[in-house]
Amino acid sequence: MISEEKYLPIGTVVLLKGAEKRVMITGFCAAELKESEEAKIWDYSGCIYPEGFLNSEQICLFDHSQIVRIDHMGLIDDEEKTFKTELNGLIKK
Repeated sequence: MISEEKYLPIGTVVLLKGAEKRVMITGFCAAELKESEEAKIWDYSGCIYPEGFLNSEQICLFDHSQIVRIDHMGLIDDEEKTFKTELNGLIKK
């Protein structure tokens, strides 16, 4: 079952709809800038797992709704919980 709570921890490894390779979450609220459109804000940025970040052309941007499976949950500690609370507060504004 996929977590309904938005913003899984950094280091979480997930499989996305239609994907063959898994992705490791490396960041939150990444903006995709296009000259002809308003910026799209994605829930997550990530890299192919297990290869990792190889170059800037391979950054994966995706939304929570695209996750179909969580294979590994990233580190959850007090610092992560505080950050997630602050992030959720900023996003709701």
